[in-house]
Amino acid sequence: VQPPEKPLQAEEWDKLREDFQSPEIFEEVMLNSMIRCNSPIDVAKSLLTHLAKRNGDIAYNILVKYLTLCVQQGQVSEIHDVYDIMKARFKILESGAYSLLIRGLGNSNQWRMALTVLEEVKKIMIPSRTCYESCIKAASRHQEMKLAFELYSEMLAKDVVPTLHVLQSFFDFSRGMKGAELQKELFGVLLYLRENQIYPHRTFMRSIKLWFESLPGGNWRGRLTKIKDSGQCPVCNHQLEDSNLTEEEYSHLSERIIKDVIHGTDTFRKTNPEELEAFQTFVESRLPFDIVIDGLNVSHIKSRKMQCENLFDAVNCLAKKNARLLVLGRKHMLTNSSNWKREIMKEMQSKADFFFAENISEDDPFLLYATLRSGKHCRFVSRDFLRDHKACLSDSLTRHLFRKWQRGHQIVLKKMFSLCFSQQPAFRYDCVVQTTGDTWHIPYKDVFEEKYSYKIPRKWLCIHQK
Repeated sequence: VQPPEKPLQAEEWDKLREDFQSPEIFEEVMLNSMIRCNSPIDVAKSLLTHLAKRNGDIAYNILVKYLTLCVQQGQVSEIHDVYDIMKARFKILESGAYSLLIRGLGNSNQWRMALTVLEEVKKIMIPSRTCYESCIKAASRHQEMKLAFELYSEMLAKDVVPTLHVLQSFFDFSRGMKGAELQKELFGVLLYLRENQIYPHRTFMRSIKLWFESLPGGNWRGRLTKIKDSGQCPVCNHQLEDSNLTEEEYSHLSERIIKDVIHGTDTFRKTNPEELEAFQTFVESRLPFDIVIDGLNVSHIKSRKMQCENLFDAVNCLAKKNARLLVLGRKHMLTNSSNWKREIMKEMQSKADFFFAENISEDDPFLLYATLRSGKHCRFVSRDFLRDHKACLSDSLTRHLFRKWQRGHQIVLKKMFSLCFSQQPAFRYDCVVQTTGDTWHIPYKDVFEEKYSYKIPRKWLCIHQK
């Protein structure tokens, strides 16, 4: 449907509606088209006026579509009018309409109205990320950083996860601003990145660098670099945090994982207790291993090859240095099939220990148990993120240790043209945001990745005081 270029009279709208194949959804389709074409507001208004005269009122979904067009064009007085109509007619609105209202008002000179709407939303539901972020950006744009950070803290307290875009805006809007409190808040954002193992993308990293360099009297200087394998920063010669856990941290983590993930109420576990017990007995009689392999996961690495060939390549590649390998398999691997050849399986079993679980089992608890029981040197091979298990750990210290252990112990096999795979090395230094007070080291990626990734960045921003 092509929207008209100028407002129409009632009979003209009726004619268009009659000619439309599904008259009952005409207004909806027409407004969608107006949003897409960014039609003049008075054209949309003439359709609404006609509707109100014909039906006596305007349906909720039609009002929301009109509101979308008003927000798109920054028509503040219209946004106010629609809000008044909606408030009078509907007790509460759904979250999409509130997001639109807050965004529309937040972008206007009447941005404080957005805060009033946010307060109303809080009475009935947890506001969405969009609601919070529109208000944060509005406050930041008007240099009200204290308010912006109050909203940010509130959002985190309600487990509403901020986008990197809003975190970056804090650094953009605070550039050159004085104040110890503000500085503390921004350091808090950097520690949030550390806590959640978030790697900023290049533009976000640049915002951080420029903010530091703009601090009045701070004498900060930012340089891009690559950390040496030893963990030393070539710019400031500072030694980065060790990726190894202390004995105390390691035993704390092992205990918590075995308690929370393996014996706890881990909803991700689809295995039975008898099988887990059999596995534990099997592992205890053969400890320690050097590398534990998630067999099924690795067998899918190259789609054009037989699954057993993929696994065979991985075992060959990893067994080279006389490493003691444990492969977690599934019982179906033992039945001769197009993907699992008996003779290849036999040859693999001469190079590694195998444990074959039921076909419905969840591998991760087995993988974690065998790796942690083998000791600090043992590493594991999987292309999974183990995100679910991090969520089962009940406190932030254990979650931090789990991620740190994972970063230092997960081998990621990448597809290569040759038989062997390339291994992502386990670095000696820890790859997260870190600070000593007069230095900050921030790992970053070239582009933003929405998904959590086990790929560790090689690029770093070193910020130090001159």
